[in-house]
Amino acid sequence: MRMWLLARCLLLLLLAQPALGATLLVVGDSISAGFGLDTRQGWVALLEERLQQENFDYRVVNASISGDTSSGGLARLPALLAEHRPELVIIELGGNDGLRGQPPQQLQQNLAAMVSGAREQGARVLLLGMHLPPNYGVRYTQAFARVYTDLAAGDQVPLVAFFLEGVGGQPQLMQADGIHPNAQAQPRLLENVWPALKPLL
Repeated sequence: MRMWLLARCLLLLLLAQPALGATLLVVGDSISAGFGLDTRQGWVALLEERLQQENFDYRVVNASISGDTSSGGLARLPALLAEHRPELVIIELGGNDGLRGQPPQQLQQNLAAMVSGAREQGARVLLLGMHLPPNYGVRYTQAFARVYTDLAAGDQVPLVAFFLEGVGGQPQLMQADGIHPNAQAQPRLLENVWPALKPLL
């Protein structure tokens, strides 16, 4: 009788504990790390607020690092997956690869390996695409942009075709360096991501 009561009390205690939410992992570069901003102003912080407002029970882990490349993200990903066990991974990488003139084929291989690695751990993946400024030349910029569309089509990866849509090239939405979005641009970045992200939640 005493054991039965003890087991019943333990069950009630467990049921009373709040359920742990799922984890959403963002692996990106300076744009997602909130370079030049208070981190509370960045689009990832705004995403966490949106999830709470719309009653999605997710814990957001921002593993973005300024200056990171797809090679860096690929190297970091296994440990991040093991530590956080995310249900959903947002990959926002490639801009620094392009700015350094690295081969688009290498970028595609790295991103594909990240998508595959996340999926092998049971995570859904959303890819945020980037474009390069026209001064990098038509041939290279087109090859760079195709990396994201080809990967999305070939591996059936949900894609935001251009993460900086409506922000890139708009001086009033950029910091003085002309590369990083300012605080005013962050809500727009979230709105660019949200329609593709919401069906995955």
